[in-house]
Amino acid sequence: MQHDILSGDALTRALGELDGWSVDGGKLYKEFVFADFVQAFGWMTRVALHAEKADHHPEWFNVYRTVRVHLQTHDAGPAITTKDAALARTMNALARTAG
Repeated sequence: MQHDILSGDALTRALGELDGWSVDGGKLYKEFVFADFVQAFGWMTRVALHAEKADHHPEWFNVYRTVRVHLQTHDAGPAITTKDAALARTMNALARTAG
């Protein structure tokens, strides 16, 4: 499935709709902080199920209650695409219901 590359105004619009996300090194980036390790790991597990279904896997790093995430579609250049924005929206939604 082809996903549109987000750049320029399209990327700016997408970021405006993605609470807390920014661009870091050509990738979407966000740091999530949870109440504790169990909440962080539980969130990662829920995200993993969605990511696997979408065949889109995040680059992430977890220490205790903090998870740092980078998203980029590697087979699109690599570039930031609508696929990344969709997973970012899912991550935000799942973080709101964590705990």
